[in-house]
Order: sequence, then structure tokens, then C-alpha cells
Amino acid sequence: MRREGTAGAAGARQDHRPHEPLRTEFAFELPRGFVDEAGTVHRDGAMRLATARDELVPLRDVRVRENPAYLSVVLLGRVITRLGTLPAVHDGTVEGMFASDLAFLQDFYRQINAEGHTRAAVACPHCEESFEVELAGSRLGES
Repeated sequence: MRREGTAGAAGARQDHRPHEPLRTEFAFELPRGFVDEAGTVHRDGAMRLATARDELVPLRDVRVRENPAYLSVVLLGRVITRLGTLPAVHDGTVEGMFASDLAFLQDFYRQINAEGHTRAAVACPHCEESFEVELAGSRLGES
């Protein structure tokens, strides 16, 4: 026996708006910048979405086993795809970053991998009005 109303009701609930293509890479600008051996400061970069493998492989790393705090360094070294004009980014690059840049990248990683975007809800400390800010490509303190 076929029920006529079921297919129509399910079809009516479907969202027919065009879907945005999945973004897998997000641009960022470090607050201070990575200083290479020649003294060049690299601020502009890109980070890709992490895969399950990206999160699992560092757990086998001896440095992570000895010091769990090292996990974010190894993980960020895997997912940062570009930083300034550096030919490659790896965990050694992340080790040489200023603490403020590391903290920025850890927050940025959480934002794009947990939320799927680079916007964050914030509130003005003076008037308490809520609004969103774009984290990608902006310097700290700018909106």
C-alpha cells in the first residue's frame, strides 16, 4: 500500500537553496609572524581542514608521547599548507613561532575544524552588543 502524503512531506522539508562548495583551505594572517633564518617575517598563510589521519598520526610520534603538549605543534605542522614565501611548513617551523602566533593558530584550527568557518561570535566589552568577526586574514584587534 502506497502512502501519497509521505513523499510530498519529505520533499517539502528539503532545503532547495544552492549549497556552497566545501571550503577545505582557509587563509590567515599571524599576529606577529614567523621569522626565518634570513630575518624575513612571514605572516600570510593558509591552513587546510584536518583529516582523521592528521589527528591520529601525531599520537604515534615519540615527542607527543613524551610531552602531550607537543601534539598541537605536530598537528599544525601537518595542516598549514602555506606560510609567506617559505618553501614548506613542518613541525620545526611551528616550533620556531612566537607563543602568540601558536595560540592564534590553535584557535584558528579549532574554529575551522569544529565550526567549519572562520567567523566567531563576540560581544563588545563596553556596550555588550553581540556581533560576528571574521578571523581569517585579519590581525588581532581588527574587525
